Amino acid sequence: MIRKNRKKVFVALSGGVDSAVAAALLKKRGFDVSGVFFRFFDAPNSTWKPNFQVGKIAKKLGISLKIVDARKEFRGRVIDCFVDAYKKGLTPNPCVHCNKEVKFHLLFELLKKYKADFVATGHYAQIHITHNIKHITRKKLIYAANYALCEAKDKQKDQSYFLYRLSQRELPRIIFPLGGLEKNEVKKMAKKLKLPVQEGESQDICFLGEKPIEEFLRKKIVLKKGKIRDIGGKILGCHEGLPLYTIGQRKGIRISGTGPYWVVGKNTRKNELVVSNDPKKLLTKRFEVGRVNWINQEIKLPLCAKVQIRYHSERISAIIKKGRSGRLIIETKKPVQAATAGQSAVFCRNSEVLGGGIITTHK
Repeated sequence: MIRKNRKKVFVALSGGVDSAVAAALLKKRGFDVSGVFFRFFDAPNSTWKPNFQVGKIAKKLGISLKIVDARKEFRGRVIDCFVDAYKKGLTPNPCVHCNKEVKFHLLFELLKKYKADFVATGHYAQIHITHNIKHITRKKLIYAANYALCEAKDKQKDQSYFLYRLSQRELPRIIFPLGGLEKNEVKKMAKKLKLPVQEGESQDICFLGEKPIEEFLRKKIVLKKGKIRDIGGKILGCHEGLPLYTIGQRKGIRISGTGPYWVVGKNTRKNELVVSNDPKKLLTKRFEVGRVNWINQEIKLPLCAKVQIRYHSERISAIIKKGRSGRLIIETKKPVQAATAGQSAVFCRNSEVLGGGIITTHK
């Protein structure tokens, strides 16, 4: 017998173990679960079969499944933005952009259209709720709920870094069923339930498939060769096009002289790649961040927090200050290596993600 008052939730299914177990856990908890598979791109070197993997998972779980063709949105909001960023000499993180602008955007569109209560994914992250006094009247205290995005129990799989662009408006409607689990627990559950999931972990940049990023960029960007010089101005060689290089890169730099050399800068005006054979030149204790998002809008600056400048990098103590034109100035307690323009700097306090932004410059 189906209970009419069950909460309805849309779960994004990818065909992998994480999203499949997330759906299974929600069904076990009594939710009215509907699966959704977003077709973001045509799978490289293979024929896309929308009902093959996710269809078998939905059938096994006994849940409905919607197939959504989101190729247009993904191309415009992720792939095109990815290519444009590289054209500007940046090194973007497409997963950050995809989660906010495409995946959760489309999930919330479904939530509104079908009057669902929640959306869910297989991300390893947690949402904690606190109730603070909003104001006091003569008769009672008025409380307001605050939703905090926090790291997952499994620190190796934690994906809260990619989710810092979510807001207080969205978090109340999101469920992360795997946040309190270890990855090995999730695998055991999938095996016990005999879920027909794909093997292996998801790729860093999904739309590349097995294709090297250099090969992808060569097809998308008109590259212009230029000079490679050291920080003293000495010409050492010729580069193949600035978009093919990123700050901190060591391999693939074709130059003569005593190496190894690291990319420490790009002069887009002169089309020059700047390198150094001293890795300490990559260290900085000060950089700027733009396009900032705070999950809790009541954050006051200056702020003492920890900053993470790439996925799985160490969280470093820092002071976050107001800068010019809406940017923030980040001053770290100890040097960080290769603060790369285009990457995300995420601000944390204890296990909570406060927000973050896009690295613009470093000094």
